[in-house]
Amino acid sequence: MKEKQPVQKRKWWFRLMKKLMKGRYKKPKFVFLGEPFGNGGIILSNHEGTEAPMSLELYCDKPIRMWGASEMNSGLVQLYKYQTRVYYHEKKHWNLHLARLFCLIASPLTNLFYKGLNLISTYRDVRFLKTIRESLIALQNGDNVVIYPEVSDKGYLAELEGFHAGFVALAETCKKRGMDVRIYVTYFRKSDLTYIVDAPVLYSQLSSNGETRDEIAKKMLDRCNELGKMQFNALLAPTAEKADEGEELEEKFA
Repeated sequence: MKEKQPVQKRKWWFRLMKKLMKGRYKKPKFVFLGEPFGNGGIILSNHEGTEAPMSLELYCDKPIRMWGASEMNSGLVQLYKYQTRVYYHEKKHWNLHLARLFCLIASPLTNLFYKGLNLISTYRDVRFLKTIRESLIALQNGDNVVIYPEVSDKGYLAELEGFHAGFVALAETCKKRGMDVRIYVTYFRKSDLTYIVDAPVLYSQLSSNGETRDEIAKKMLDRCNELGKMQFNALLAPTAEKADEGEELEEKFA
């Protein structure tokens, strides 16, 4: 494995931009069903438009690097095409012409923001190996790698329909390099501005029964949907029924 690289801190202009954006994105209530975020783990989350990514970027108290489609890191022209057709039209169901007009203003600003965000580009071909390598370095440096694995062909749904298994490939590679990473399943619920974070699970526990990548991804998908349905009392503690479910899940992985 490559040696650790210097930690890439957010640039000053980007930190200023983030302060301004806190007026738009309010701080969610973080509910931890186990230990809080540490360092060098994999965080899985639903996407919920820009709400979940921005909530983590603005308010997570640990360093993070997010996976993002390669088009986000490919310059203004590619970003404009991606935002108009894929993000706003296909995923958020905007009228295509309206999306094109809006992105004439939005894409230059978004392009600047993505440069400051320092995304890890993801690919649908052999270049995915580059994603894995960059993610390994980030994890070694103590960054948490944030991945939004939901299948979003129909848009960002409250009940997620599928998880891509790329995060399992990353965790497998880490294990081969002697890193048994913690995986945090999380769910951002926009309706009550709550970010629910499950107790972390070591990849060795997830894979101990010989499940395939897709089977592990399905298990994490189901847990993510369970988190999204949890109800909390005034003290933000999970209900007894859901707390029992969390204990059962931990026993299953043990």
